[in-house]
Amino acid sequence: MNTAMRIIIIIACLLLIPFTAVATAAIKQRFADGPNRVFSGGPLISGEIYSGPEPDWSFVNTIPTIELQLVDPPRSRVIWTAEHEGKLYVWSGYMGTTVGRLWKRWPVQAERNGKAILRINDTRYERELIRIQSGDELDGITAAITNKYPSQTTRTAVETGGVWLFEAAPGL
Repeated sequence: MNTAMRIIIIIACLLLIPFTAVATAAIKQRFADGPNRVFSGGPLISGEIYSGPEPDWSFVNTIPTIELQLVDPPRSRVIWTAEHEGKLYVWSGYMGTTVGRLWKRWPVQAERNGKAILRINDTRYERELIRIQSGDELDGITAAITNKYPSQTTRTAVETGGVWLFEAAPGL
């Protein structure tokens, strides 16, 4: 019995090591200037804040990801983006599933308060995320998304709530 208990304690300690390492990394990243590939980060602090006319967003079509920070709560994440007809869009899939809704809380937070900061190539852009749920423009936007990414995003997925789509409009 004594040997079995020691083996159980050793196994528990060995399992605790990776769990503790991952939890520590996640907590540490929450205080960092931006996210990394795995964990959400803190507020986007570095980088010039853009001022001037609305940019030609077509340059994001060559960038795989951007950083998005909601103002409330001030957490950042890495996210996909696409441009269509001069406008910038971000989205979240899996919103029609329980796991997706638990895993991705930022879309619900953005719908409540859309004030956001995007960081692209070390430049920060103050934006207002406006959810789009219907309309003929969905055909073009979802085509831009599927042309850029291996995504199955469709107009129907947006209209039924499986994908939450936001225009990143000028704002803040």
